[in-house]
Amino acid sequence: MKDDPRQPLRGTLRAHAARPLDPRETVMTTDAIRFAGEHAGCLLRSCVPGHFTGSARIVDVTRRWTLLARHGKLDKWLQVGGHADGDGDLLAVALREIREEAELTRLRPRSEIIFDFDRHMISARGAEQGHYHHDLRFLIEADRDEQLVISGESHELAWIELDQVGRFNADESMMRMGLKTLALQLR
Repeated sequence: MKDDPRQPLRGTLRAHAARPLDPRETVMTTDAIRFAGEHAGCLLRSCVPGHFTGSARIVDVTRRWTLLARHGKLDKWLQVGGHADGDGDLLAVALREIREEAELTRLRPRSEIIFDFDRHMISARGAEQGHYHHDLRFLIEADRDEQLVISGESHELAWIELDQVGRFNADESMMRMGLKTLALQLR
């Protein structure tokens, strides 16, 4: 179907799957391609088994600092991102979320290609059922001197030195993004 918003999503995921990835990320990406094909509503948060989100590994120009947000509901330090809400352009979603959650405006996507992909469970809360977030993460440069403005979605925002991220969140996916960022510094 020509107007299917999943088309750009599936193309972006296929391009990511063709890159050299670690085994876990390969499996998650392959599963996400299948999931997008099977669930017409996968770009909507009402899709209960799971849905797609777009987020950003925000770095400064040196790629030695990354911006993290202490998420309001999850109370964890994470990259900035959010729900697709029907938008199949997950890079646009990630950029929108940066503007909404940190009010940063001087943003430079380093590529339209996915930087990292992760699937993680969001536990049930109140009337909300547990579900998966299929998170496309993009590498975005931002100006570290631009003033940060905390939205209602976060408790805090902070520029963290890359080698200190594990002190804030040592989850496997956060460490994987750190290794990928360090690899870029070596190029």
